[in-house]
Formats: sequence, structure tokens, C-alpha cells
Amino acid sequence: MNILFYFGHPAQYLFFKNSLKILKEKKHNYEIIIKSKDVLENLLISNQELYQNILPEGRKANKISLLFALIKREIRLLKFIQGKHFDLFIGTDPSLAHVGFFKKTPVITVLEDDIQVVPQLAKITFPFTSLILTPKDCKTGRYEKKTIHYEGYMKLAYLHPNRFSIISTLYKQPYFLIRVSKLDAYHDVGKKGFTVQLLHQVVSILQKSGLVLISSEGILDPTLGPLKLDINPSEMHQVLANASLLICDSQSMTMEASMLGVPSVRFSDFAGKISVLEELEKTYGLTYGIPTTNPDLLFQQIDELLAYPELEIEFQNRRKKMLKDKIDVTAFLVWFIENFPQSVKVMKENPDYQNRFK
Repeated sequence: MNILFYFGHPAQYLFFKNSLKILKEKKHNYEIIIKSKDVLENLLISNQELYQNILPEGRKANKISLLFALIKREIRLLKFIQGKHFDLFIGTDPSLAHVGFFKKTPVITVLEDDIQVVPQLAKITFPFTSLILTPKDCKTGRYEKKTIHYEGYMKLAYLHPNRFSIISTLYKQPYFLIRVSKLDAYHDVGKKGFTVQLLHQVVSILQKSGLVLISSEGILDPTLGPLKLDINPSEMHQVLANASLLICDSQSMTMEASMLGVPSVRFSDFAGKISVLEELEKTYGLTYGIPTTNPDLLFQQIDELLAYPELEIEFQNRRKKMLKDKIDVTAFLVWFIENFPQSVKVMKENPDYQNRFK
């Protein structure tokens, strides 16, 4: 097969990272296009992946900039595929769905956000894509007929025990990780996260129990500079896996912590609104979502976790319960892509077929 992958976020590339390796070993051909986002290019370079960045200049978070950036991506994507043949497009970006629809090339849209969380993305993407591939509980509304649900999470594709081994990091003492997002994605417009004052309060609580490290997508306030985590992006998941606790405003890193059995507290306007995170919180007890309107509850939850006896053992047991219910997502992805579109028919007629990938 000849496949075009589009990655607009580091987590999207990581979702397919292991699948790409296996597909290459099986003699399939693929090309990668990206837009600039956080450490995405660094990850691709460190994994020696060839790619083309069709939006290296990035864009601002306001609606007008988002629209113009989409038009740019569509024009540049059309130029990129000119004279080439692809059997399948895979990604999340609406430009990929639009171009695939125009060129009559099948498009698989992958995501794990409910339709009500990303209404604008859904409105301009779902009508044009061929198939939507999501975790079991993810809601796609009236597009359910073109949706395939799998028993897993996107982050499990690269953090499943079959794909990721936890090793010790350079930090010899217990440490806590704080992750601060830019909140500049299309669905983040108007959303709030940590203020500098609030970060100082969180740091003050955590420093009583250990080392505090801050990972920030944007420029960190100078008063917090000494706590900045300075590592190669490829080491991030090992640092996360060895942390005693994650405090963040990031949906992606919250998911990653849950896959690793690291307790996390997410301070976000999306708290209580995303199905996959609700399952991880309510069914497996692996994370806690706190709305930004209630910072006192944030401090209370951190205090409770710090005082919890045998916290690490307890959360690893919760992780084991979650893993027992889920599939090896990478193994499923490779099968699904290789056998597309027949794999769609198989999953529609017998969703339990995926259980063979546990």
C-alpha cells in the first residue's frame, strides 16, 4: 500500500510511531506531512523519519488565523500529492479530509475527542472523511455510521507494555511533574489553564514532598525558570513514567500518565467533558479532573494524593485493571490498515474481532 500520514500534534505521530515501523517492515510505502506543533519535528528527526512540513510558520490561535492556516494547508497538500498515487490518507486534520474527498482517495480520520468537544473540527471534517476511527466511548453523533470504535486509547498505541518499557531516569529523588500547555489548538480557544500565581501555589505544596519539574509548551515565567525541565523530547515519557505525580492542564499528557499508572490531576475547562478521560477517572480511578473555576479543589486533591499510603502500588494496580480490558492498539492498527477496507466490514459485523489483539 501507498499511504499518506498527516500529523498535526506530537501525540498523533506517537499514536502511529510503532505502526509505521511495522508497516515499513512489511514493505508498505508511506509518506509523512506535518504542521509545526510543539516538539513534533524533534520527535520525527530523533526517530529518523522523513517528512515535509506544510505549515512551518505555524499560526495564531484566533479564528481568522485558523481559517487562513487551513486554506494554506489545503493548497500545499494538493501541491505535495500532485503526480503521486496514494491508496489511503490517514490523519486528523480537516485539510486531509477535504483533499481526499476532492481526489477520491479514502481518508481515515483518527481522534479521541467527542464531537461536542471539537464541534468545529467535526463540522468541517466528518462530512468529507471516509471513516472515523476512535476509542470505544468516543461520541461522534450523527456520524456514528461511519465510525469504528476500538477497545483502547490512542496513547495506548505507544505506551502499552508491549510497546514501551519503563526505565529509571537521571533523577534519584522523588519528583513531581507539572505540565503547562499553550492552549492554542482549535478547540482550546477561550479555554483557561494555569496562571503564574496558581503555579506558584502548586509548586509550594509539592516542594514540601520532593523535587518539582515543570514542562512548558510556551515560554515559562522567569520566576519559575529554575524548575524548567530541560531534556530531549524523546525522553519525556520516561520522565513521566517515573514521576510520583503529574499536575497539568493537558488532556494528552493526562492520558499518557494514565497509561503508565502515574496519578494525575488535570486543571482544565474540559474536566468532566471528554469521554475517554471520564472512563479513566470514573471506571479506573487513574486521574482526576478539576474545573478551572475551583482551584481550592485542585489543592485539596493534590494534598489527598500526597497523603495516600502506597500511592505508586495502588495506581499500578489500577493500571493493570485497565490494561486487562484493553487491546494492543498498535497490533490492531496494523491489521486494520493492511486489510482496509475489508477490515471495516469485519469490525462492523463483529466488533469482538479486535479481542484477538489483547
